Amino acid sequence: MLEQMRQWVTQRRASTIGTHDPNHLPTPQIAGDQKLSECRLIVLDLETTGLHPGKDQVIAIGAVAITGQVIHLGDQFDLILRRPELDISETVLIHGIGPEALTQGHETEDALLYLLEWMDGDPILAYHSAFDQRFLEKTLRQSLGYSQNHTWIDVAELLPAVFPDTKTGGRGLDNWADFFNLEVSERHHAAADALATAELTLIALNKAQKDGVSTLSELSSKLRYYRRLQNMNRF
Repeated sequence: MLEQMRQWVTQRRASTIGTHDPNHLPTPQIAGDQKLSECRLIVLDLETTGLHPGKDQVIAIGAVAITGQVIHLGDQFDLILRRPELDISETVLIHGIGPEALTQGHETEDALLYLLEWMDGDPILAYHSAFDQRFLEKTLRQSLGYSQNHTWIDVAELLPAVFPDTKTGGRGLDNWADFFNLEVSERHHAAADALATAELTLIALNKAQKDGVSTLSELSSKLRYYRRLQNMNRF
């Protein structure tokens, strides 16, 4: 994948963009009749300089694709962005990305165009997806002027929606990973967190299909129903 990225960056600098044309990017898919057992899903995780989309920035992107209910390790995205101007002093101990890595990272515009082409408009899943969605949309808008709406699914909602009676001791990624005896190789590393989230996604999708949910549209309906129940329980 990194070799593909290097080749593409070379082509861009030579004004030979190939299929990675910023004016002809893939169209985002809506949640419709795509079969969960067949469709391609993008599981994504970001590392940022902080928790506030208004002032903090994306510094690393990790993602892996699920196709046909299989995690394809050869179909991954794992890049650090070149952002040497950013102050990462408050978060470097969390994500381990230091000034040297940010200096040697990939140009932000190039990396984002490559990400959009690689995702191919497929639905995006993330753990607490609102966080990743806000950061990614802001970065795409500021760097590329890109504002298309993608389909996002929150794995932090998906898991309790299909396992409503499960007691995990908490709502975090680590709680669910521990409950299912999954080993997370390196927390707060975008690619490793994306892989752990993908493993949890597969578990949830398998359970959803056993419960009769077979398409993305049906899955979206189940999540809307779950959110309504959560809102009702607050009163």
